Amino acid sequence: MLHYHTLPVTPFAQNCSLVWCDQTTLAAVIDPGGDLDHILAEVRRLGLSLTAIWLTHAHIDHAGGAGELAERFSLPIIGPHEGDQFWIAGLPQQSAMFGFPPARTFTPTRWLRDGDAVTIGHEQLHVRHCPGHTPGHVVFHAPQIQRCFVGDVLFAGSIGRTDFPQGNHEQLIASITQRLWPMGDDTIFIPGHGPESSFGRERRSNPYVGGT
Repeated sequence: MLHYHTLPVTPFAQNCSLVWCDQTTLAAVIDPGGDLDHILAEVRRLGLSLTAIWLTHAHIDHAGGAGELAERFSLPIIGPHEGDQFWIAGLPQQSAMFGFPPARTFTPTRWLRDGDAVTIGHEQLHVRHCPGHTPGHVVFHAPQIQRCFVGDVLFAGSIGRTDFPQGNHEQLIASITQRLWPMGDDTIFIPGHGPESSFGRERRSNPYVGGT
């Protein structure tokens, strides 16, 4: 069975998640934006073997620690979509701008596309490309536990910002309504910031996409 544990990292309280297969204890970390010692302490506490880094997008609070973590432990970086290449190239500038520890650039081991899958142990998650917040944003859907790791596409009561370079509000709304909603009202999503919610709750009450 697939399990997950979410922990806030960086001054932006970004929701980094550990996901693992309980049969193998093999784990991936989604969006290690920073605070690597804290993340690794949780890996040890849970008795996991970290084998991959999965990225929803390449903003500093989500990807700032990926290059260092990959180098320290020879881990593959999976994702995001190649539309975020320019954000990866700009990670050192992003870290300086927002007062983060120096971040290193990297080349993902594997870029992701809509319809791809990622595997950890005996568990598989589906990848959907959900541009709007960034052009290369992806989400990871685990239908076997009715969960989706959505990064900064959707929040409880809000949606991702689209005023960054190459953000697009219309694309974001389309990503939510055409790619997230079909996953089902009962699906719980883990956003990049703030508490979990369900797609059904947001369809009913989110002022930015409610009723869509």
